[in-house]
Amino acid sequence: MFTLASLWIPFTIVAALGQVARNAMQRQLTGPLGTWGATNIRFLFGFPFSILFFVVVIFATGDAVPWPTASFFPWLLLGALSQIAATALMLLAMNDRSFVVTTAYLKTEAIQTAIFGFVFLGDHLTTLKVIAIVIATVGVVITALRPGGEKGFAELKPTIIGLVAAAFFALSAIGFRGAIITVPGVSFVTAATYTLVWGLFVQTLVLTIYLLTRAPDVLKKIFGLWKPSMLAGFMGAFASQFWFLAFALTAAANVRTLALVEVLFAQAVSYYSFKQALSARELSGIALIVIGVAMLVAV
Repeated sequence: MFTLASLWIPFTIVAALGQVARNAMQRQLTGPLGTWGATNIRFLFGFPFSILFFVVVIFATGDAVPWPTASFFPWLLLGALSQIAATALMLLAMNDRSFVVTTAYLKTEAIQTAIFGFVFLGDHLTTLKVIAIVIATVGVVITALRPGGEKGFAELKPTIIGLVAAAFFALSAIGFRGAIITVPGVSFVTAATYTLVWGLFVQTLVLTIYLLTRAPDVLKKIFGLWKPSMLAGFMGAFASQFWFLAFALTAAANVRTLALVEVLFAQAVSYYSFKQALSARELSGIALIVIGVAMLVAV
């Protein structure tokens, strides 16, 4: 049985599964829409579903529609815009020959989230939780690296891109959690869903304006593929809903560390669907992830 305080654990696992499904759907649309077009789908088509979620939550909880505090929108903008910036840096990294190493650096997000959470929100993490975060992060980095790629760590460009992108992803998590906990007088479910609506609205507005000015034909293609885009948008909103529910209940660093189980899901798909054997390096990385996540949940 999960208590209210521990509900963030199943929320995070559901969110990670939803994110894996959303990523798969977006990947199929990258060809016809381009990277930014496929990225905008999660916002443009996810936004209406977030409104639907919010209406259902209001009726189910009986909460009044919240009135945000003065600090709500600064936190929200930090979360929404940092996520877009992080995505842009990821796209830049995809064109780099050391992308695998850059991806490994991206996995430092959990550690940076812990640091930013302590500095900006006063999130307290015990020594054991910090150790768990470090162990799980090291496990992901080991799993992400590929033979021959280690020399990329000596290159400055992938190091900077990866660490800065991870920092923006960490700031995004902190921003969204900061916005959620400032919503007054309602349940955590309402606060999380309300923040999701505003977050997707801002991100949809920013990326749609960008596409209108830089690539208007892409928007036409997006609406031409509205059926698969609708499903991808739903899965994006669904995953975000559970991320935000988890952020409402615990420190963002806890959520982002447990979210590393996504790597285990991906490895399982590779093994069972594509019959790709796991190397000793990958197995050792997975073992560290399991140990770190188990410690995080246990303490």
